[in-house]
Amino acid sequence: MNQFLQMGANAVLSSPKGNVTVSYEISNSIDISLTAFLLTDSDKVQGDSGIIFYNQPKSSSGVATLIPSEQVGNTIVHKINFDMSKVPDGITKIAITLTEDNSTGFSNVKNLMAEISTDNTIIQLTPSSFTNENGIVVLELYLRNGQTKARSIWRGFDSGLEGLCKNYGVEVENDEQNRPSEPKTIQKQTPIEPDKTLTVSENKYKQNTLSSISLEKVKGKISLDKGQKPVIIDKTPEITATVSWETGTDYDIYALVYTKDGKQIDVAMFGAKGTPPLRGFGNGAVEHMGDIRGNSRSTKTEVIKLRLNNDILAVVPVVYSAQSNGTGSFYRYKVSMSIDNHNGTSVTIVAKNANNNDRIYSCVPGILHNTHDGIIISPLELYSAPDSERRPKLRMGSSNMVEVIMDKGPINDYK
Repeated sequence: MNQFLQMGANAVLSSPKGNVTVSYEISNSIDISLTAFLLTDSDKVQGDSGIIFYNQPKSSSGVATLIPSEQVGNTIVHKINFDMSKVPDGITKIAITLTEDNSTGFSNVKNLMAEISTDNTIIQLTPSSFTNENGIVVLELYLRNGQTKARSIWRGFDSGLEGLCKNYGVEVENDEQNRPSEPKTIQKQTPIEPDKTLTVSENKYKQNTLSSISLEKVKGKISLDKGQKPVIIDKTPEITATVSWETGTDYDIYALVYTKDGKQIDVAMFGAKGTPPLRGFGNGAVEHMGDIRGNSRSTKTEVIKLRLNNDILAVVPVVYSAQSNGTGSFYRYKVSMSIDNHNGTSVTIVAKNANNNDRIYSCVPGILHNTHDGIIISPLELYSAPDSERRPKLRMGSSNMVEVIMDKGPINDYK
């Protein structure tokens, strides 16, 4: 059953569990991100855990989970799942918001609409026209007298994400470069060296190349799992990304590099359709070190060496097993990636969420963002579709964050 909810109106949902989708017509001039705020009765977040966005896509309680955006025909679709039966203590409301990150404004967004789906019910929400707004509160999901309800809002902010953050009790600090901000949280580890200009308890945001909540540099041996918050490590003259796996199959590692001018460079010892092999890029800024065996007979490794310069925004190591090269489950062969700055800090991401499917050929453990504050490492653990030989594709996403889109790049050559 389909319903229509006018701006300002509310409706009782048939179930506390469902999803919200937001769609709009594709345009090269716009870049839209979806952010959800988990709010108290006073319409304020409780801390960094109350913000759901690209680099923190899931709340620990399971009340909200952001799904990567998809292209359907000439439309982009954002989706967030919700389960209001899992709201944490003190939270009574979820605000679903949008930001237009190219500063062109929502007046240029065509066919913008939202839908709430629960059980067999779809509720459609369509806004009126916009002018200079580049931030919008689309709708609110909230609890009232034991029921889950939705309210159509479509309230706009000229100040984009900054205006949304301030609206929900998050103070924004502008730095001297005045770059756009984005909520981004960093996994707390011990021992740590906190950036004392940022404190989560005070809900302060700082704007930098990849603006973040409470950037904290970690030291020592750190392990990250999918769904955990990113960490930041010191940027040293040489950093290595090492992929390891148990002997029994043969994997290859290659690196996707995203540059300041918006280009993707594939550093790989083998080619793909229309993409020749390339061992190094940027005079050694990113270099494949070839097939390297580990010290143990039971372990094999390959290494990408990074000497990052300011022209590189992000590096994405990819683990690959071609059909002709002996396939193998990423889980069964215990694939892991370790980022080492050779100054006492290493961050390891293990393919814990893989299954025993031998027909999945590509794994992206994580992404490295190159910033002036250090290297931000985000655990992704993404996998290709079964039987897909296509490489991932990189694109600039929300607020200068590079996104990884699986199975959208060229088809790998057999080796």
